[in-house]
Amino acid sequence: MNILLVSMPDSFEHMPTVGIRMPNGALSSLAGNVDPHHRVGVADLVLVQREVRSTIERLVREQAPDLVGLSIMTFQRKTARRIVELLRALRPDVRIAVGGYDPSLAPEAYTDGPAPVDFIVRGEGELTFRNLVRALERGSGLDAVAGLSYRTAGTFHHNPDRPVHGLGDGEIRPPNRDARVLQGYEFLGRQVDVVETSRGCTFDCSFCSIIEMRGRNFHTFTFDRVLADIRDARDHGARAIFLVDDNITLNVRRFEALCQAIIDAGLDDVDYLVQAMTSAIAAHGPTLAPLMRRAGFRYVFLGIENILDDDLRFLRARAKNALRGSGQSAGNATTAAIEHLHRHGMYVVGGLIVGNPDDTPASIEANLEFARRWIDYPYIQHPTPYPRTPMTREFRERGLVINENLEEYDGTTAVVRTEHVAAEEIEFLRWRAERWMKVRHMRAVVKASPRFVLRNWRTMLAHTFRGGSFLKALLGLEDERAVFARYRAIRKREREYV
Repeated sequence: MNILLVSMPDSFEHMPTVGIRMPNGALSSLAGNVDPHHRVGVADLVLVQREVRSTIERLVREQAPDLVGLSIMTFQRKTARRIVELLRALRPDVRIAVGGYDPSLAPEAYTDGPAPVDFIVRGEGELTFRNLVRALERGSGLDAVAGLSYRTAGTFHHNPDRPVHGLGDGEIRPPNRDARVLQGYEFLGRQVDVVETSRGCTFDCSFCSIIEMRGRNFHTFTFDRVLADIRDARDHGARAIFLVDDNITLNVRRFEALCQAIIDAGLDDVDYLVQAMTSAIAAHGPTLAPLMRRAGFRYVFLGIENILDDDLRFLRARAKNALRGSGQSAGNATTAAIEHLHRHGMYVVGGLIVGNPDDTPASIEANLEFARRWIDYPYIQHPTPYPRTPMTREFRERGLVINENLEEYDGTTAVVRTEHVAAEEIEFLRWRAERWMKVRHMRAVVKASPRFVLRNWRTMLAHTFRGGSFLKALLGLEDERAVFARYRAIRKREREYV
């Protein structure tokens, strides 16, 4: 069987493709988990954002797929529907499956309309997709494939959920990077790849789609599997690797052992990126931070979420951001975590959420001022009502959702207001502050990747200041509100990929 796996071209504002083009690790994992006699191609359309239609036309012509799988997040739903329509027009008999957190949490969005899909792979996809392909190959029934929804006789049938897999038994095979049919994955001039060492989280943050999709749990791959995966990514050319675990610092002792294993295996010659909890870094920083640096860690995404207790309470994120002393909470762990990371030469990508239901201009500014002072690169988002999250229920109950255009649910478009601040004003305050934080971080990029900056500094500044001009902004010669309006119009046009 010929299988084509596709990720959407829609990208996040904080991950401009001039500097960051990450592979979709889920698709490579799916490709590695179908039986090897099938011909599988993986296409990350973020690599061809302005050539989506022509690329799909070429891939359909070259791959002649019998089955196409699409990986979709909520803000990519509109693009996905257009791609489904294009696929139906190009190859009417092709069967189409969708997966990812949006189809998993909102399957009803994919069962109707002018171009409904054939299959929905809910939750973790490797085993469900493998069994789907086997059933199609044998021509057998689909009712025994756990985690699958499928169209039959014009209606959709939803099989029981597949239990969350424990990862330790080797049944989920390593990813297949050779299946990728497009090239150009980069992080600041270095070829980049993604590696997974664990899945899941036991916290219950109100904004999190992962716990809605797989529950509150934590499972790990063996170190032999992880090191082999890192080695395979490096052998394929990666010089930067993003460990994409949901919460790798949930088990700090394991993470420390992993860092040491990376060093012992001689895999410390690439730059690592990782997501981490502030409380874990703060509590274990004296031993963990130097070990991370020796292992090659360069950028750490810290889930700060917010620096104010009331907002952390709404986000259900107080526990994972608590500084603990003598077994009790002793305040916010964020500054202690950042100091440990900075002391050992690592850069902090600061994950903050502003625009929560009771936020005022003062509380938003308090978080922005903290970001200006403490973090190296901003990843500031607005609370977004993704399907079935607790946050969504509260925003809707309070009548604060003001935008139902899902293509704008990208985290940096404010689609909800607070009780005190309009959505557009929240977005303006974030946008105005972030531009200068990103400019400041360019000094660090120059040190790490001078040739990349030399080639791309104009494009980087143009992206950050689109709608206006860096020089005019620097000299105070622009009307910021007018520039912001033009930026929003440009951002709207950028979302039209197909």
